[in-house]
Amino acid sequence: MRFDTVIIGGGLAGMTCGIRLAEAGQRCAIVSQGQSAIHFSSGSFDLLGHLPDGRSVTDPVAGIAELAETAPSHPYSKIGAERCARYAQEAPELLRSAGIQVAGDSRRNHFRITPMGKAKATWLTIDGYLTTDEAGRLPFKTVCIVNVEGFLDFYPEFIAQEFREAGVTCRFGSFNHPDVEQIRKNPSEMRSANIARVFDHEANLEAFAAELRKLAEGCDALILPALIGINRNDSLEFLRTRVGLPIYLLPTLPPSIPGIRAQQALQRRFRALGGEYFLGDSVVSAEMEGSRVARIFTANHGNIPFEAAHFVLATGSFFSKGLQATPDRIVEPVFGADTEFVPNRAEWYTLRFFDRQAYQAFGVKTDSALRVVKEGQVLENLYGAGAGLAGFHPVQEECGAGVSMLSALHVAENISGMKR
Repeated sequence: MRFDTVIIGGGLAGMTCGIRLAEAGQRCAIVSQGQSAIHFSSGSFDLLGHLPDGRSVTDPVAGIAELAETAPSHPYSKIGAERCARYAQEAPELLRSAGIQVAGDSRRNHFRITPMGKAKATWLTIDGYLTTDEAGRLPFKTVCIVNVEGFLDFYPEFIAQEFREAGVTCRFGSFNHPDVEQIRKNPSEMRSANIARVFDHEANLEAFAAELRKLAEGCDALILPALIGINRNDSLEFLRTRVGLPIYLLPTLPPSIPGIRAQQALQRRFRALGGEYFLGDSVVSAEMEGSRVARIFTANHGNIPFEAAHFVLATGSFFSKGLQATPDRIVEPVFGADTEFVPNRAEWYTLRFFDRQAYQAFGVKTDSALRVVKEGQVLENLYGAGAGLAGFHPVQEECGAGVSMLSALHVAENISGMKR
């Protein structure tokens, strides 16, 4: 099989790169082993929340410009502040073109309310999820926090505690339905995606709206867990129209409805542009011709190779097995690419869970064009994008989604030669 570009990995970086290249007219394939980390998304996309020294970032673009001096190996530093600023303007439009409606500004972080009710700085948030421009301030005075009976991955009391500190009066409500009771017979099935499928049926959504109208009396807004809209786009607007009151969603613990919806939307967009998506397949070997990747072979296609002018390594980090740890080194398993890591394993992590963990910055070595390095040599047609890149701390710096999208756009631009 012959393509212009083959992308290995179907997460946020792989999908972003594939969509941009397909928009440029390339024939692309994505080989994806399974579910990506997008399924665990909270409904927001971070660009930069903290600098490596711990300082909070208000203006992500300005923060990225500082990284050139303080963190030269950071993917943003390799891409360059000017390009990052441009890609940060393009990324929301790419999401919207896929049907993912987001709001946010790359020059000013806003705050998204987390599943525990806390305010977290972020770049883009999917429409319908509760946000605020200022931490400690909420757009209402009295709310009802509503849960589905038996759903354990949502914590109204913790949320109310945070809201009360912001001066908000909180009440509680619950909803039950025979179809939900059917799911509850098996506690392991009482998950957000299964409940959301119940509310895909209009009669059930109508019953939910009727109960919310009762609970809304005397409130400025309703707060719901993200348990609606897995297969229909109008669920939230349906409820808002019938209740006649602002309704905001809060993400739940994974798997998350906004993450599943985002993954599905990106896949649809890629396929609509002519891309070929090979789900449930994994790369088992690659053949080189000099400093170029000639072809790859996958588990499902046996001796039928994937050939392309360009390849993109977007397999992620340890979570998705894009990186693997041995007792003494970090390995990239597909191409055997060079990796950056600390030689002394005792320095890879600390026992304090929330500390800055060194292993989070381990990853694949690349040049400024994000071409992958192997045995000290830059591979001419193999690029790296996303969580598997070296040099950044996605959790502490709150930049995981931004690195995935901006590195993918940078790679796509380098491959296609097209500057938007």
